[in-house]
Amino acid sequence: MIDLHTHSFFSDGVLVPSELVRRAEHKGLTAIGITDHGDLSNIDFIIPRIVAVAEQLNQVLAIKVIPGIELTHVPPAHIALAARQARDLGARIIIVHGETLVEPVAPGTNHAAIMSDIDILAHPGLIEEPDVILARERGVLLEITARKGHSLSNGHVAALAKKHGTKLVINTDSHAPGDLVDSVFARNVVLGAGLSGQDFEVMQENARCFLQR
Repeated sequence: MIDLHTHSFFSDGVLVPSELVRRAEHKGLTAIGITDHGDLSNIDFIIPRIVAVAEQLNQVLAIKVIPGIELTHVPPAHIALAARQARDLGARIIIVHGETLVEPVAPGTNHAAIMSDIDILAHPGLIEEPDVILARERGVLLEITARKGHSLSNGHVAALAKKHGTKLVINTDSHAPGDLVDSVFARNVVLGAGLSGQDFEVMQENARCFLQR
């Protein structure tokens, strides 16, 4: 199981990175992305610290730790700039907090994110069909999420991605120990979105291919 979207206490998670990684390893994960919430005010603080701890943990653990950021409630006009800065600071995963149904994310965030140098558009809500096509063309992964609330639009995202051949990943968006899941639960989330067990395997392969870039 690979989970590319989690949070530590560097944003609104409750665990230090080392404990988050250990708990993920105990769940059977083989790779984890630590992608705390950030914007132009704090990415220069968060990313170097996650990069440093990832380097240290990767020297002694079997689970792979990937440093990243989730650009969150960044105005659409600033997403490209924030993504460039995050990449320069060493983020290997750049996620944008998409237009979830349960938060007042600015309209146009999904489109601006896809047009920027990002890797994953998280919980994109009722993403419009042209943006799903654009994500396929630009190699942006769309997220199926195990996170309560954000998962309300999983079926919509899954159906449009399947229709247009846009690549998907399954992530937890974990903030606390109870949010982490094993591969059995993650597979059930995928099935609940109207996809198949084979789709779950493809999503995990998409995550593995991303890690090999």
